[in-house]
Order: sequence, then structure tokens, then C-alpha cells
Amino acid sequence: MPKPVVAIPADFRTFDGNVWHATPHQYVRAAVEGSGVMTFLVPALETGNDADEILDRVDGVLVSGSRSNVHPSLYGKEASQNDGPFDPGRDATSLPLIRRALERGVPLLAICRGIQELNVALGGTLASEIQDMPGIWDHRKPDVPDLDMAYGIRQNVIVKEGSCLASVLGAGEVQVNSLHRQAISKAAPRLAVEAVAEDGTIEAVSVIDAKAFAVGVQWHPEYWVGRDGPSSTLFKAFGDAVRAYAASKAKA
Repeated sequence: MPKPVVAIPADFRTFDGNVWHATPHQYVRAAVEGSGVMTFLVPALETGNDADEILDRVDGVLVSGSRSNVHPSLYGKEASQNDGPFDPGRDATSLPLIRRALERGVPLLAICRGIQELNVALGGTLASEIQDMPGIWDHRKPDVPDLDMAYGIRQNVIVKEGSCLASVLGAGEVQVNSLHRQAISKAAPRLAVEAVAEDGTIEAVSVIDAKAFAVGVQWHPEYWVGRDGPSSTLFKAFGDAVRAYAASKAKA
């Protein structure tokens, strides 16, 4: 049986005057090596993509992190300078794909910007510059040249007993590398909060009525796949769900 395929929505980026549809290598590597799947990058088109045409051809969706943020107009707020940068093509691509994947029962793993897109896609809101909020720690990525150092900064999150994530990572404290300046403000009605940071920041969610694996994390497990136990375990669980879905399609 061929390896299952996972769709990764791309970013719309400009390099040296040329426009690219791109995604960070660490997500592709984590999917291939950690989940044991092939990947398919979905172009970030402002006109959108046909989500069903994409989902007909894949067995899972991995929604990656990005430097850009979801546009506030998509969750009922006016945009300020602090909310950017924005990527309308990514918004138009990811949000409909997330909704249709959930409706069809396609396994979904959403990371960093991805968990924020998942929340917005289902009716939740986001908070910007959370480090300026009372009692909230500074979760931002440090400005250092060494990526291992930046992604190696750990904090504890508390995984809730009986949650979907607890069945994968176990309940209680887990050390993660959470790097972000935005976070979920109001969780969407269909999302269950799975893990929180010690300052109360939402760090993981699952979709309550999901037909398959559907988890979002604010931290960056993709960076440490193969070198860190919880990161590797999460990607393996996603890969197992994708293979199960592919097998069910093959029998249909």
C-alpha cells in the first residue's frame, strides 16, 4: 500500500522579487519522518482552492506555523499594525480546508498559526501581543541566530486529565517549546481546551465532535521530531490516524 498523503497549506511569500508558495522545511520533514507520510503543498491563493478537490486526493491535513497572522477581520475585529504581517492567500486557503476536513472526518494536526486558524475557522477569536497582557509571560521567539537555541527554550504546559491529548502524551506537566506573540482569546464553541501554560495561555485544543484525530497545539513539536519524546509521539499519533483514514478509504 502506498504511503498516505498529507496536505500542508502553503504561505504566499516574496523572495528577491519573485512570488513563492512556500512552507518551512521543518513541517515537511516532521510529517515525512515523524508521521511516515508523503506531503502535498497546497498553493496559497487569495481566490481560494476547492477544498473538496484537495481532500479527495489526500488522507490528512497538517496546518503549519508561519510568520504571518490570521487577519482580524475574520474574527470580527479591526486590524492594527501590531496584528500583522498578514497573508490573505493563506487565510483563503487554510480556513475553508480546515472546515471541510473536519466535516469529512479527515485527520488534522494544527500547529502555531495553525491552532489559531483552527480556532478562527470554528468561530473563536485571537489576542495579539499577549506578552503585554497582565500576568501573561513573554512567549515570543528570542532573537538569536541559533535555531536550536531558539526552539530549545522550554516551558511547562499542563495537559488536562481525560483529554484527547492526554491519551497521546499523558496527563500533567509536559515541557514544550512554545514561541508566539498571539494566542487564542475566546475558544470556539466546538473546541475543548486540552492544555494550558502555567500563565493560563491556551496551548492545545481538540475538536469536540471530530470524526477523526483533530488536535491543535500552540507549541512547535515539528522542530524536535526524532529528538524529543513528546514531539515524536504527537507526530506518530497523527501519522497513525492518517494511515487509519487511508485504509478506511481503500475499503470503501
